[in-house]
Amino acid sequence: MIGKEDYEEPRCVLNMDKDKSVDPIPVQRVIEKLDAYYARNDVSGAERHLLYWLSEALAGNDKKGEFTVRSELVGHYRKEGNKEKAIENADAVNSLIEELKIGDTVGAGTAYLNIGTVYKAFGREKESLIFFEKATAIYEKTLDRKDARFGGLYNNYALTLVDLKRFTEAYRYYEKALSVVENIPFGKPDAAITYLNIATAKETEKGYSAAKDEIKNLLKKAKDRLDGENRRDGYYAFVCSKCATAFSYYGDEEYAEELIVRAKEIYERA
Repeated sequence: MIGKEDYEEPRCVLNMDKDKSVDPIPVQRVIEKLDAYYARNDVSGAERHLLYWLSEALAGNDKKGEFTVRSELVGHYRKEGNKEKAIENADAVNSLIEELKIGDTVGAGTAYLNIGTVYKAFGREKESLIFFEKATAIYEKTLDRKDARFGGLYNNYALTLVDLKRFTEAYRYYEKALSVVENIPFGKPDAAITYLNIATAKETEKGYSAAKDEIKNLLKKAKDRLDGENRRDGYYAFVCSKCATAFSYYGDEEYAEELIVRAKEIYERA
């Protein structure tokens, strides 16, 4: 639970001297508390938490802390479908990368991935590719090719390519994503998402009737991964909720309901 010490005596942004030395926020504690909110699906609490610490970072002239908090807000508002706030924070994060001169770091790579995902979510696909390309360049220079972060990058890159009807390229990136998530610990939920994404791509490319056999096989693979994952944490619950929509869309209401129940039970235990 968040304690009152997290909200006592906030600094006033209006009274901050521009030349004041940096008073950093406790980034690790902020992220730990944020994870606790998401683990119990307390979305409004997560937002309040992030906005509080954003105000603290601004008041303390803590650009690095602001970068971290805004990066989290980018994903938060994207998931909530809040276009204005998601893009506002995405643009702010992009500016902070330049201001802090961290454009060659893994943190910037992840931020570029998040920005690209926001632009894709709100219909700016061509712009999103620019940021995915930036993220790819950084990741490929700095991370082991088996790093789990490549799975998210390749998946989101492929989703955008599908929107742009560039199916051959999209499938290539989906295969690259699978080569990562199928071979890492606790990667099964992400593999399930990837197989469902491919199913959607097949339907988009060929139409359901022409692709139904492929889709059926892909749904089975996704189900096998979800059922085969032993770590049932908050992220697994989130994936179950996300995947339930896809299974319901393709007519498997029974399994969709089972996934919803799984997610609910995990959140209630958190």
